[in-house]
Amino acid sequence: MLSIHVFVLLQETWQDWLLSIFLLFVLIAAFITLFKLTRRFFPKLLDRVGRSESVHIRSWRMFGQEFISAGELVILLITALRLAHFALLAFLVYTFLSFSFGLFDETRAWMDTLFSFLVSPTVNGLFLTAVSTGVFLVIYRFINLLFPFITRVVQSWKGTRIRTISIQNTNLLTAERITNMAAIALRIGRFAALILLWYLYLPTVFSFFEATQTWAATLIGYVLKPIVTMGSAFINYLPNLFTIIVILFISRYILKFIGFIFKEIDQESITIPGFIAEWAQPTYKIVRFLVMVFVAIVIFPYLPGSDSPAFQGISLFVGVLFSLGSTTAIANIVAGVVLTYMRPFKVGDRVKIADTMGDVVEKTLLVTRVRTIKNVDITIPNAMVLGSHIINFSMSADDRGLILHTVVTIGYDVPWRQVHDLLISAALTTEHILHEPSPFVLQTGLNDYYPVYELNAYTNNPSRMARIYSELHQNIQDKFNESGVEILSPAYSAVRDGNSMAVPPDYLPKSYQAPGFRLFSFGNPTNKEGH
Repeated sequence: MLSIHVFVLLQETWQDWLLSIFLLFVLIAAFITLFKLTRRFFPKLLDRVGRSESVHIRSWRMFGQEFISAGELVILLITALRLAHFALLAFLVYTFLSFSFGLFDETRAWMDTLFSFLVSPTVNGLFLTAVSTGVFLVIYRFINLLFPFITRVVQSWKGTRIRTISIQNTNLLTAERITNMAAIALRIGRFAALILLWYLYLPTVFSFFEATQTWAATLIGYVLKPIVTMGSAFINYLPNLFTIIVILFISRYILKFIGFIFKEIDQESITIPGFIAEWAQPTYKIVRFLVMVFVAIVIFPYLPGSDSPAFQGISLFVGVLFSLGSTTAIANIVAGVVLTYMRPFKVGDRVKIADTMGDVVEKTLLVTRVRTIKNVDITIPNAMVLGSHIINFSMSADDRGLILHTVVTIGYDVPWRQVHDLLISAALTTEHILHEPSPFVLQTGLNDYYPVYELNAYTNNPSRMARIYSELHQNIQDKFNESGVEILSPAYSAVRDGNSMAVPPDYLPKSYQAPGFRLFSFGNPTNKEGH
């Protein structure tokens, strides 16, 4: 019975062995068949992909520019097919070995050993390193393709979407310069992207192996710690940020409301007793400045680092510099504000400030600029303007007229009524002198040798004072000369016998002859005349 049992057991073992051998041959045949198929299929497929470059595969274009050429796409497809071929062969080998070792009891342990080796951390690390390297190379290649493509697109925009930035006739940045700056920025961005890619690739690879995992943590910590710190600080600062946003939002609409009110006052849609419409704009600027200062004071405690000693030290230093270096400037600003509300003059008025006479061409909070009749621009600090006497020739010129006056002295031998008539006639023939109100003459003095006559005439064009005075003096001379009246001022001495009149020859009669000298004999007092 025992021998029969042993025989049956041996027979079953032999049958299992023969079945395993048969299955092994089947696996070998299948592996060889699949291996040959892959060796035939992939080369044909690679050859077909290579020959279809100009037919089926076209370049990838974006924004009218070629991003990836057809040749590059063919190279990428061939590389992907080769990787797929290698992966398929590796899978076939692994499947063949696993099934082959599993057919026999003696080799099943080898399968476990092979599986343990394949799933070991080192092999996994190598596998993940290979995958990461592949991804790294793809991204690296993509970056090297992307940035040159963007550079070409930007350069194609020169003169179309990228234009010269100019203010009036001055070119601040030409289109070529902007394009070059963009190209430089893209080169810097490409370099930064590659550095970041390497920085991410190395910690990733180090994290796949136990011996280098600490290196990965260290490298990642160099970036993560500042990011986490800034992120947490930003999250903690969000309530203060929302408060600042609300304050700015409210202040913006307050300024809009204030601006609307003062605009209506300026247009005289709203009138306030005692408040002149001319004050609206300067007052609005002052109120806006005060509101902005108040908003800055309110926001200051919510700024990051406002309570730090460094921030407080900088604020104190700036305040000291401002207080020490801006005394004169603040005095001029205060004087400018005072002058605004005093309204001693406006732009375009003919004024005399101290010894400077001319037209006001500009008023600011700091200075006042006056252009003289010689086209000389004089800048006067507002503090000096406020401390000097100001004569405004234009303020009442339109309403009541500006009185121009000049003084002449005529001898007592000329009737004063005749002098008055001549002076008024000279004024009325002068351009820009008003007939209504009419000119008038005042006798301001009776001196030893002559009375003093002051001619007063109205004009509404004070900006032409110098020319009006010159023409008025010319007309006075003409009128007096035409009437034969001598202007003996301020002093004139002459031996009248034998001298002609002090009148230009053109105004004398054609028959006029200078009188001869008269001689007297002092030896014979009774003889009054002699020759």
